[in-house]
Amino acid sequence: MNEAVKKIIAMALAEDIPNQDISSEYLFTDETAFGRFIAKEAGVISGMLVCKEVFFQIDPTLEFNIIRNDSEVVQKGEIIATVKGLTKSILAAERVGLNFLQRMSGIATMTKAFVDQCQGSQTKILDTRKTTPLLRALEKQAVIHGGGMNHRMNLSDMVMLKDNHLHAAKSIIAAVDKVRENLGKAYKIEVEVENLEQFHEALQSDCDIIMLDNMSNEDMSKCVQLNQGKKMLEASGNMTLERIRSVAQTGVDFISVGGLTHSYKSMDISLKF
Repeated sequence: MNEAVKKIIAMALAEDIPNQDISSEYLFTDETAFGRFIAKEAGVISGMLVCKEVFFQIDPTLEFNIIRNDSEVVQKGEIIATVKGLTKSILAAERVGLNFLQRMSGIATMTKAFVDQCQGSQTKILDTRKTTPLLRALEKQAVIHGGGMNHRMNLSDMVMLKDNHLHAAKSIIAAVDKVRENLGKAYKIEVEVENLEQFHEALQSDCDIIMLDNMSNEDMSKCVQLNQGKKMLEASGNMTLERIRSVAQTGVDFISVGGLTHSYKSMDISLKF
């Protein structure tokens, strides 16, 4: 586990225990306990290693046994991990550990639902930068565990020319050319378009990917036909679970879904002694 994630965990623990756990500190001394992590609903596990690190940072002597690994599908009632050691240590780590595990598993579970809807097509599900501040690395890892793919991690990863960028430029072609002059081929360039007229212009540019933003399925199908494999095509905007299969059937290469990291439901997981 990288140092950045360890630091996030340390900060979360400091937030939850700024001084001491006064609910347990004076109730327990050397007593020990054995706890089971139980999936209260079916889903995809993500954040298990993060949860284990939470308990390790509280007390390195705790025995944390992972039964179901990240990316694994579990059913309601399954025991997915166990922990053994000082009672007060387990209680101190419980909430923060579950917070990470439940949220990351929720993202992974939602991602898998979208990925499953694309079965039979070549379309891949992407996340976005619509993540919780400072938790992007964890949330994007959960997308991977759910079978999705990561879009750019940050503004330094690749170029994306969206409506506000293009509004300030003379044209799509001029904007792409200006970026290419400065960056060469070292970075991919993606251009956002909202209609067929903009798509035609983007198709003539030196971009690598064209984002079809808030287009109808009919217009996206037309773009796929016009493209003839020249550029990678990404569909975006209003991508609900109910719609996703029909969008994949248009033939786009990617569908980006902001909801994966901003509208997910945490998976119900509990720790029971």
